[in-house]
Amino acid sequence: MTFGFAPSSAASLSSSAASATRMLEPAEWAAAGIPLLRNPREIVGGLHSRHRPRPATAIVAVLDPDERLRASASFTSHRAPADGWMFRNTLLAQLRRVIPHDLRRRTPVRTAVLLYCREGDARWTEEDGAWMWGLRDACTLHGLRCGAYITLTRDGWQVLGEGRGGRRPNAASTPEPFATSETPPPPPRTGGVASDVLRRAAAR
Repeated sequence: MTFGFAPSSAASLSSSAASATRMLEPAEWAAAGIPLLRNPREIVGGLHSRHRPRPATAIVAVLDPDERLRASASFTSHRAPADGWMFRNTLLAQLRRVIPHDLRRRTPVRTAVLLYCREGDARWTEEDGAWMWGLRDACTLHGLRCGAYITLTRDGWQVLGEGRGGRRPNAASTPEPFATSETPPPPPRTGGVASDVLRRAAAR
């Protein structure tokens, strides 16, 4: 025989209320002063080519002040119901894995954006609101500016809160190769002095 305590109705109500606050409505997102992307089509095309997302795939990317891609990571999310706190933790773990934090800077220099490929149409959902909350909180904890939240559906892509979007790429389209994508891959990391010596030797 097992013993336990069934959660009270008050406890379940407070838990659901807490979860409900961990999401952002479109109006709240628009009022948060999220910086506009200069060329969202280029960013979306580049991330789509690199990560080839399918529904339930999230891509978090870090951009420098010139909107060049510095790091990105993709992962699959099957969380139900949507919970901004869990999304925040997942995003923070991915950011810590791919790029150092900027917590010592007085003001953030790099910007994190999130592209989420999902089923359904382009209209805002509670899941989108939870991702927005998670992105904003993860950026604060990692010392980054909170950037755009982009959805990718079969209808195309859309920057939520801005009204900008396009039909391609979409959740069903074939990714363009890097050669024809507008966003080139970041340059490979060099190995320091040894790499410089090898490059000079090869150039002779």
